[in-house]
Amino acid sequence: MDKARIKHYRWIVTGLIFFITLVNFVDRSAISFVIDPLKKEFHFSDTQFGMILSAFGLGYVLLTAFGGWLVDRFGTRIVWPLAAIGWSVCVGLLGFAVGFWSFIGLRFLLGVTEGPHFPAMTRSISDWLPPAERARALSLGLVAIPLSSVVGAPVCSYLVSDFGWRTMFIAISAIGIVWAFVWYLLFTDKPEQSRFVGEEERKLIATSNPKVVKHEAVVDWKFILTHPALVANNIAYFAFGYMLFFATLWLPGYFLSQHGLNLKSVGWYLTIPWLVSAVFLKAGGFLSDWLYRRTGSSRLARAHVIWSSQLLAAIFFVLLSFTHTLGMSIVFLSLGLGFGMFPQPAFFSTNIDVAREKAGSSQGITSSCLSLAGILAPVLTGWLVDLTGNYQGAFLLLAGFTLVAVVTVILFHHPDRKWSQKAMNN
Repeated sequence: MDKARIKHYRWIVTGLIFFITLVNFVDRSAISFVIDPLKKEFHFSDTQFGMILSAFGLGYVLLTAFGGWLVDRFGTRIVWPLAAIGWSVCVGLLGFAVGFWSFIGLRFLLGVTEGPHFPAMTRSISDWLPPAERARALSLGLVAIPLSSVVGAPVCSYLVSDFGWRTMFIAISAIGIVWAFVWYLLFTDKPEQSRFVGEEERKLIATSNPKVVKHEAVVDWKFILTHPALVANNIAYFAFGYMLFFATLWLPGYFLSQHGLNLKSVGWYLTIPWLVSAVFLKAGGFLSDWLYRRTGSSRLARAHVIWSSQLLAAIFFVLLSFTHTLGMSIVFLSLGLGFGMFPQPAFFSTNIDVAREKAGSSQGITSSCLSLAGILAPVLTGWLVDLTGNYQGAFLLLAGFTLVAVVTVILFHHPDRKWSQKAMNN
C-alpha cells in the first residue's frame, strides 16, 4: 500500500480538475465557430443565433444552485462524472441538430448537465487543499478556461473548415466520457479515503481543514444568500460571467465580421488574447495566495484583487469599443480579457473562505449568477449587433456591467467580517 502512495497527490487531483475544465469549455464554446455555417445553412439572424447561445444559460441556471447541493450531499466522485457524461452526449447530439428548435433544446440540455461543474470544482479543492494553496489550485483549474480557447479555437476552426460542423461536434464529445471513468477510479471525496495519499499529506490537509464535515443535506441558505461579502462576490461574478460568455461565444463572429478574417485565421488570432488571459489568471491565483499568506486578510487577498483588476478590464474594453485596427484590437482585447480573468481564483476562494463547510452550495449560487449572464450576454449581443451593425455597443455594455461590479465590491466585499444573523437582518 505504501508503494501506491504518491507524494503531493492533491496536485494530481488538481490536474484532473484542470483537464475537465478545459474539456468543459471547449464543449460549451465550440458552437461559436459554426456561426457562419449555421447562418448560411439555416438562415439564422444574429438575434436568433444569440437565442441559441442563451439557451445554454437557461439550462445552466436550473442546475447550478441545485448542482451545488447535489455535490455537497452526494460528493463530487459521483456527481461530477455523471455530469461530464451527460454534457458530452449533448455535445455529440448537436452534430445531428436539424433546425432552430433542436439547437435550442440541445443547448438547454447542455447547460443543465454542465451546471454542477464549478460547484464540484470548489468542493473538491475545499476538501483537498489547505487555505494557503487554494487560490493557486483554483487558478490551475481555472486557467483551463482561457487555455480551452487556445487549444479549442484552432482545433475547432480546422475541424469545421475541413470536415464540417457536424463532425466537429461529434469528434470533441468523447473526451469528457473518458475523463469521467478516470475521475471515478482515482478520486475520493475525502483525502483520508484515498489509498494514494500518504500520512504526511493527510496530516497537512487535516490540520489545515479542521472543520471538514461529512456530506449533509442541511444548508444554511439564509447565510449563503444574505451574507454581504457573498452577495457582492456574486454581483461581481455576474459581470465576470457576462464578459466570459461574450468572449467565448461572440469573439469569432467579431473578428469575422469586423476585421474580415477567414475562420482558420480567426482560430489562430484568438489564441493571443486567450494566452494572455491564461497568464493573468494564473498570476491572479499566485498573488491572491501570496497576499493571504502575508496578511491573513481575505479583504486584501480577495476583494482588492477583484475590484482593481475588474476596473482595469472595464477601461480596456471601453478603449476596444473605439478601436478599428486589427493590431490595436488584439492589444486591448488581450488586456481586457487578461484583467477580467485575473480575479477568478479570488471569486472561488471567497466562497471557501466565507462558507467553508458548504462551499459547493455557495459556489452553486455564485455560478447561478454566471449562468444568468450566460442568458443575457449572448442574446443582448446578438440584438445589439443586428441593431447597430457593429460590436461597439456590446463592448460598452460589458464595460458598464463591470464598473457596477467594481463599486459593489469596494463597498460590500468584506469576507473577514463576522456577520451575525442580527447584523444581516439589520
